[in-house]
Amino acid sequence: MVSGQGRIIPVDNKIYLVILPTNKVDKGIRFYMDIETKQKYEARARIIKAIAHPSRLLILDELSSGERCVCELRDKIGADISTVSRHLSILKEAGIVEDEKRGQQVFYRLRVPCILNFFGCVEDVLTANARRMSACARK
Repeated sequence: MVSGQGRIIPVDNKIYLVILPTNKVDKGIRFYMDIETKQKYEARARIIKAIAHPSRLLILDELSSGERCVCELRDKIGADISTVSRHLSILKEAGIVEDEKRGQQVFYRLRVPCILNFFGCVEDVLTANARRMSACARK
């Protein structure tokens, strides 16, 4: 089985051999991962995949200041209601947002506001990358 850029090979029903490629001529970095560890990282990957879209990042940013109805998010994103609803559905399935129907409108809010801490970390990486690129350009 191929996972990302590496390979995951079942060894038995509890252990997997993970091979990550390297830039060297060797056969890559090898390590064994039990099923619980594998499931933990797969669960993390599902959450990261759920937010890995510019529109969903914008939705989360909007929800950081409070709940919003779908129509407000549609106007902010500039997409049709079905596209916005699909983005919200992905975030809801991942457990990141929750909804509440009031009359004809559906309102969304962050289920776990600490997801916004991840954005701070992403900004730190972007800043560090910009500094590194600036330093390389000066050389």
